[in-house]
Amino acid sequence: MNKQNSGPKIGLALAGGGPLGAIYEIGALVALSEAIDGLDLNDMSVYVGVSAGGIVATGLAHDLTPHQIYRLFIEGEPEEFAFEPSILLRPAWKEYWMRLRKVPSLLGTAISDYFLRDDATWVSCIERLGAAIPTGLFNGDELHEWMADLIAKGGGTNDFRSLRNRLILVATDLDSGDSIPFGMPGFDDVPISKAVQASASLPGLFPPTRIANRHYVDGALKKTLHASTALKEGVELLICLNPLVPYDDRLNPKNHRRRTKGKAFQPGSRLYEGGLPLVLSQTFRSIIHSRMDIGMERYGHQYPNADIVLFEPQHGDGEFFFTNPFSYASRRRLCEHAYQRTREELWARRYDLSEKFSRHGLELNLEILKDPSMQLANKVAKKPARAGSMVSKFDQLEDSLNELDRYLRIAKTRNAA
Repeated sequence: MNKQNSGPKIGLALAGGGPLGAIYEIGALVALSEAIDGLDLNDMSVYVGVSAGGIVATGLAHDLTPHQIYRLFIEGEPEEFAFEPSILLRPAWKEYWMRLRKVPSLLGTAISDYFLRDDATWVSCIERLGAAIPTGLFNGDELHEWMADLIAKGGGTNDFRSLRNRLILVATDLDSGDSIPFGMPGFDDVPISKAVQASASLPGLFPPTRIANRHYVDGALKKTLHASTALKEGVELLICLNPLVPYDDRLNPKNHRRRTKGKAFQPGSRLYEGGLPLVLSQTFRSIIHSRMDIGMERYGHQYPNADIVLFEPQHGDGEFFFTNPFSYASRRRLCEHAYQRTREELWARRYDLSEKFSRHGLELNLEILKDPSMQLANKVAKKPARAGSMVSKFDQLEDSLNELDRYLRIAKTRNAA
């Protein structure tokens, strides 16, 4: 049963963006949790997650702190719970076989039409074979199974209705084009892990996810953030994270360097010279970001009493455009980069943000933001200790003390408000 907290009604909306998007959101969330007194990211009124953002939102709704999510996804600790990106790259053998079985029938129909129908052309006959092309390369069921296993091992619930607060995972109904808010009444009987898979089923990469008699694909097909889903729930402050922005080399004085197949992507080079992957990435990012801009402007008119705060990478930040997120070294570096850039953004926007946050019982901790020694990796990336060892017990004690300090700061700020 969803229960609303008694404090200010604060929501969190996390957009998608694949592994890269999740890495950015994890680093940014750690920075927000440390620098905003009174903000408890494990007790938001509403969580809205789309695609990769749905994975992170699910972790928060199940009481995993941003630091714990960092350990799980970036450092791979503890090992029995760790997320391994390779599970997203396992071939969809079942989909391949199902499509392959259709080839003889489709080929026979195409040949028959070509010779027996006067209006048939070779192009129309070849089009019939399109039904034999797999709808996705990789097996999305792996994500569902990993998430279900993580929830079970962590003692959580895979039932939306049993969560303390509202979790909404948005997917797109393939046959109608409608956005489906899994977790809302009427759509809350689906296992959370299955809704995560549906929301992250990017067409072409993963086959559509079948739930009952419907098929679902990535929730970003219609909207980038689906912020209105949270705003309709009466959220007074909505914190939004969007990891994907188009790259603007005019904002990067160093014109980010990149190496591909031993050849340098030289300063001053155009994205065109990087080939199809960079062209498609820039195109996709531009489309979803322009759509989000329109949505954010509309929300300001439709919900004038709500404060909406958006965090995203800088458009000239080449780190989040050129780097491969699948290597462990890249993941650590990118997450640290997101953490530091978010801290810088909080400081740069401190006057505007302080005014907005204060209306909802929150306060920017400027001392933390000014502290140059704050580094994500140094504080979080501990070597795994043997279960039951003294090191393990000290780690548990340190985590408990850190959590106690965080809750005391939250209580102090709320009482003052």
